[in-house]
Amino acid sequence: MRDYLVERVRNVATHITETHETIRETAKEFGYSKSTIHNDVSKRLKKIDPALFYQTKKILDENFAEKHLRGGESTRKKFAEEQEQG
Repeated sequence: MRDYLVERVRNVATHITETHETIRETAKEFGYSKSTIHNDVSKRLKKIDPALFYQTKKILDENFAEKHLRGGESTRKKFAEEQEQG
């Protein structure tokens, strides 16, 4: 694997473990697509650094489990704003 690719994967994974950001937030931060970040942390990272892979996977699993809560909160805010305006 190319050096720049290994460095990118490690940087992305380290960022996720430090900030607990979602894949979407991380992709926006680094300027890559969600698909690229997902492939980096779910496939490439396992081959490069298995220990970091499992740390990152744990955080991403937590984010996935909380996804429905974040979506519900966004919907609640949306309807609250519509009620105030209308």
